[in-house]
Amino acid sequence: MDIKVLGPGCAKCKQTETLVREAVAETGADAQIEKVTDVMKIAGYGVFGTPAVIVDGQVKCVGKVPKKEDIKAWLGK
Repeated sequence: MDIKVLGPGCAKCKQTETLVREAVAETGADAQIEKVTDVMKIAGYGVFGTPAVIVDGQVKCVGKVPKKEDIKAWLGK
């Protein structure tokens, strides 16, 4: 599983990355987590609001910090 957390490094982006890492650890999901901070790369995903979370190429969340329960659901756990 490939997870990308998109955001320039603001507080909400950092919180989102932390929640994603916690959810992966708690569920034991086999996932690679990548933090994408480059604005051009973020725009390349068609995302114009941050933070955003992409799981296996699908945009799951844009412009808000997701709930940990939602992240676990995206992980299939």
